[in-house]
Amino acid sequence: MTRKKVSIIGAGNMGGAIIKGLIDSGAYKADDLAAADPREETRTQLEKLYPGITVEASNKEILFTDILIAAVKPQFCGKVLTEISPYLRHDTVLVSIAAGITLGQIADWLDKPVKLIRAMPNTPLLAGEGMTGLCPGADVLDKDIENVKKIFNAVGETMIMAEHQMDAFTALAGSSPAWVFMFIEALADGAVKEGIPRAPAYDAAAQAVLGAAKLMRESGMHPAELKDRVCSPGGTTIAGTAALEKAGFRAAVIQAVEDCTRRSRELGTQ
Repeated sequence: MTRKKVSIIGAGNMGGAIIKGLIDSGAYKADDLAAADPREETRTQLEKLYPGITVEASNKEILFTDILIAAVKPQFCGKVLTEISPYLRHDTVLVSIAAGITLGQIADWLDKPVKLIRAMPNTPLLAGEGMTGLCPGADVLDKDIENVKKIFNAVGETMIMAEHQMDAFTALAGSSPAWVFMFIEALADGAVKEGIPRAPAYDAAAQAVLGAAKLMRESGMHPAELKDRVCSPGGTTIAGTAALEKAGFRAAVIQAVEDCTRRSRELGTQ
């Protein structure tokens, strides 16, 4: 196999999303990429969707690469990394997206000098709007960081995070899309209850969330100020806002971030 620019171990939900995003964005061609996955149906689908991509059943067959992304679940990370360690090249940058798994744990499993970067992407990268936290190891060069940023910037945005922040970032950006989807669903359910058909209710709710986020970023205003601008005295919005406050909306979101952060830390100890 010729040397690849990016190889990905695991073509499941996140690994598959990264492959799709990289090719759809035009940042990489299919023949720049390689992927390994034990499931025959997944390999067949990748070859059908992206002609030219190298697809293998064995992880060892895709290690001749500039950047290797380990898109495996935390509970399988140790086994996979231990198995590939003897075949991993010293000039390959290894990127792990396993929640809760520290750089130190990865280094112990590999038991050899390897340039390491922790990453926490999220599924909106499928739409080119991902947010990925990157935590480079001490031996990673600036050019390596830029090359990894290129991958994730092709499907969204990146932030460099200290390692002690990565578990909280998992909640803030990695898991939070699920909660946003819950909010959209609940918002639409309320509209359906009040007589709006479900399809336009979903469309309107999604656009309201998208537009609000875009307005906050482009205006540079504090979210509280933007909220206050919509809440006219004695108006409809403040009535709904009071209902959310009464139901503990803010406290529930904060608690979700805390619980998610704690669970990410737990995954690193199992």
